[in-house]
Amino acid sequence: MTQSILVIEDEEHIARVLTLELEHEGYEVETVHDGREGARLATSKPWSLILLDVMLPEWNGLEVLRRIRQVNAEVPVILLTARDATPDIVSGFDQGANDYVTKPFVIEELLARIRNLIGLTNRYKPETDTLSAADLTIDLKARKVTRGGHPIELTPKEFDLLQYLIQHKGHVLTREQIISDVWGYDFVGDTNIVDVYIRYLRQKVDKGYQPKLIKTARGVGYELADPEP
Repeated sequence: MTQSILVIEDEEHIARVLTLELEHEGYEVETVHDGREGARLATSKPWSLILLDVMLPEWNGLEVLRRIRQVNAEVPVILLTARDATPDIVSGFDQGANDYVTKPFVIEELLARIRNLIGLTNRYKPETDTLSAADLTIDLKARKVTRGGHPIELTPKEFDLLQYLIQHKGHVLTREQIISDVWGYDFVGDTNIVDVYIRYLRQKVDKGYQPKLIKTARGVGYELADPEP
């Protein structure tokens, strides 16, 4: 089945280049140039992936993303942004972005990230609806988390990271592994974003609870412990 990509981009020359390159790669492509119409199209049918510009007329990209995630938590979304500061990147991930590319981008790199994200989505088929470690439970279908019976509110990316950690509980994971498997692209540059999200998770999942589940392997990465009952 042909994979479909929605491009939400207000700069027509960029949208035109993206459409030509994606169609050349064999994707079906639909393009829209403002946030309001983009949100409508994004939630009106299933897509293999969405390319979403941050700076859009009507509604900005983060508002569009928020509305997408209200109805579809699974579709991969790559943000196209002119800003490369960590707070802006974190804001996008908090709203549920899977990846981001900074303009001007290299089309070959973007195509590689698209292939990787679509492949990652197609490969992952959960074998169960719930995962647990100690008194921490994740409901994959409802995307809800509880610890000791208390609900814990997580952003979409925090949920994805916690899910990944608990699926590999008892194993030390490097920052590079986490970037590749959770953010969906090969490691390039700074892994600070992993440390930022681990800190967020500890505040929500470990603070006020015993035992502490998220462990640091100094100089290596992180592990979600699975203590004996």
